[in-house]
Amino acid sequence: MMTLDERVRPNETTVPLMGCVAPEETTAFWRSLGFAVTYEQRRPYLYLAFEWRGIALHYKQAPGGIEDAREDLGGCLVMVDSVAPYHAAFTEAMRRSYGKVLAKGLPRITRFRPGASRFTVMDPSGNSVIFIQRDEPVEVEYGGSKRLEGLAKVLDNARILREFKQDDKAAFRALNSGLRRHGDTATTVERALALAALIELSTALEEPERVAEWGDRLGRLELTADERALVEAAVADPGLLQPFMKS
Repeated sequence: MMTLDERVRPNETTVPLMGCVAPEETTAFWRSLGFAVTYEQRRPYLYLAFEWRGIALHYKQAPGGIEDAREDLGGCLVMVDSVAPYHAAFTEAMRRSYGKVLAKGLPRITRFRPGASRFTVMDPSGNSVIFIQRDEPVEVEYGGSKRLEGLAKVLDNARILREFKQDDKAAFRALNSGLRRHGDTATTVERALALAALIELSTALEEPERVAEWGDRLGRLELTADERALVEAAVADPGLLQPFMKS
């Protein structure tokens, strides 16, 4: 007698079904990124479906009482071989449609640094569509890798807070505190990486009061050309560092 696994033909397709509080904005947003509308119904109940390449996203009406500004409504994971081309395609589409990359509020796309293994697209309803590289490490060491110490460990923890938890405020606090505690014993490159990250985070959080101070400290560090390239590659927009770094 065949087992259940032997009787079931392996041809499954899983499609995420997310809540929607902003049908018009959601439709316009996914269209702007190149998705086709494959189903659109408003009455007697809401149902929307979008597709792009092998990605299918479906929406139903969100439960009553959900606020438009919430960012924890739901979401899904999209596993891909390489995340960088997807981020590049979506940011290019945003520039064409909106005149800029949507980096704040809803909808938006998270920053992407070279070598990162994931990024998130937040839709107008507050759902997170997270693109993840298939070979991303299975275990994430919150608090920083146990193989590291001092400022290097703080930098690793801040990376995890930014890329995996999407918590810029926590990453900012960790770096600011870690630089005070470990700055004197850290290498020049580690200090430069911490200062660059603080400049990026304070700009993203719209708290630029200390950018000039951190930029001045970054500019006083002696870095080789290779070290400078390493620091610039650690932020999503190297242009933020250009006013401060020595050429």
